[in-house]
Amino acid sequence: MANGDVDRVSHDLISLLSSDERDFVVRNNGDQVKISNLSGKTVGLYFSGSWCGPCCRFTPNLVEVYEELLPKGDFELVFISSDRNDESFDGYFAKMPWLAVPFSDSETRKRLNELFNVRGIPHLVILDANGKVLTDQGVRIVREYGVDGYPFTAEKIQFLKEEEEAAKKNQSLSSILVFGSRDYLVSNDGNKIPVPELEGKIVCLYFSLQTHPLCAEFTSKLVEAYKKLKERGENFEIVLIPLDYEDENFKKGFETMPWLAVPFKDKSCEKLARYFELENLPTLVVIGPDGKTLHSNVTELIEDHGTEAYPFTPKKLAELAEIEKARLESQTLESILVSGERDFVIDKSGSKVPVSELVGKNILLYFSARWCPPCRAFLPKLIEAYKEIKEKDNAFEIIFISSDRDQSSFDDFFAGMPWLALPFGDERKKFLSRKFKIQGIPAAVAIGPSGRTVNKEARQLLTAHGAEAYPFTEEHLKHLEEKLEEMVKGWPEKLKHELHLEHELVKTRRNSYACNGCREMGHGWSFYCKQCDFDLHPKCALKKNEGTKDDEKAEGFVCEGDVCRKA
Repeated sequence: MANGDVDRVSHDLISLLSSDERDFVVRNNGDQVKISNLSGKTVGLYFSGSWCGPCCRFTPNLVEVYEELLPKGDFELVFISSDRNDESFDGYFAKMPWLAVPFSDSETRKRLNELFNVRGIPHLVILDANGKVLTDQGVRIVREYGVDGYPFTAEKIQFLKEEEEAAKKNQSLSSILVFGSRDYLVSNDGNKIPVPELEGKIVCLYFSLQTHPLCAEFTSKLVEAYKKLKERGENFEIVLIPLDYEDENFKKGFETMPWLAVPFKDKSCEKLARYFELENLPTLVVIGPDGKTLHSNVTELIEDHGTEAYPFTPKKLAELAEIEKARLESQTLESILVSGERDFVIDKSGSKVPVSELVGKNILLYFSARWCPPCRAFLPKLIEAYKEIKEKDNAFEIIFISSDRDQSSFDDFFAGMPWLALPFGDERKKFLSRKFKIQGIPAAVAIGPSGRTVNKEARQLLTAHGAEAYPFTEEHLKHLEEKLEEMVKGWPEKLKHELHLEHELVKTRRNSYACNGCREMGHGWSFYCKQCDFDLHPKCALKKNEGTKDDEKAEGFVCEGDVCRKA
């Protein structure tokens, strides 16, 4: 369903929100409001906590929507706190103009979390006037549509989606950049530039976040390319779509940019991010002279080709693709690891190992850092796979490429590795990260004996298959998949397990998940409960009378991107 799976049960608000000793909810000034006063209203249950970064960023948006809807008189919100003490609750609730279940009533708060299967916060469940769940995806709806999402029915959300689709079909520069009464953009010297002045130009929309390291790095390259194109007299412009949370960060970043911007905190920024289905930062969307989208993201093209990628037309992209193909086919180990006099890597003693000694081997470039918890968790698995592979094929080596912040951290982390490394702070690290588009760590890139790239997702393959993933070639992986499919045929379609007695677990193909048994990442297949979002590795699910005990399970929450999830 477009606005999420919903509960068809009709909830009685008094039974839902009250306890034996309490028939009221509270305001942040201490006033008590009878729950019966909510009867006949659309009510949102807002599960949130002051310690949760995504919650703190979302709450101001929700306040804005709530205050716009307040005059209607038929909408109310009730805060269900995940705070850990009264002081935190009081400080956070003070910023909310709506109601709350008293913090002291932990039983009701716990019951509501369980009833509505709250597995991550912020979480917003919206009930209609009859107590039926309209949506459990209120956070997403408020983020995407704001007050326009009211009254949060499936019909209204479907209408808004259809409206967006129609807008895409009739897209123009004005339909993208004009919002409400604002028909201008701003320059970093404070001038207002009417949107119509950009009509007929190639316009790049630059989605950026000043505090994001990759954005800061890319901005300097984009400034260089922008100035060159302007010097050439190209009919071209860039418009920043700022996604910053703080005005100070926006100003600091924008003052270095010679182009235009949508005003900071303009409501159209999040709308444009949704409209262009933003997935990564930075993103540079190209709008052609006719107002239509030419390309969804040309950041990599700018990184690799600079101004030669302009004007980003299909013909130009085809030319660049041929250049890139030729470049990949001519790639050698020396071409990616040798830079000037830096023609070596180092071993554990710090001694230099010439790159020439590694030519003809299968090489794994391992991007990692000591400060990164997933890297530390992955390292023992990689060491185990390394030793197993070396026993079978000595013509295999790993090179550690560090993102550590100081020499001491690098030394400490590298000391536990049985392979080679680039020296700490080596300039080649930036080149390799950019060349292989490393967006996160740990990451591993497999290079074949010829020096060509074999696989950029070797880390995921090692996680899924261990040493059996070697040598990471398409032919070998196809063979592995065939073996796995044969094995899967022998597994039951459903099973019950002591770690999840509530429902049967169903054999399900899953791209990526965290096993609720051993807490390790899984890929490919899982025994899965969709209702509870519960996964078990096949090895955990099929293990007889074993498994992780309940008291071994992690407690609390883990924040990931825009949501804090139960660990």
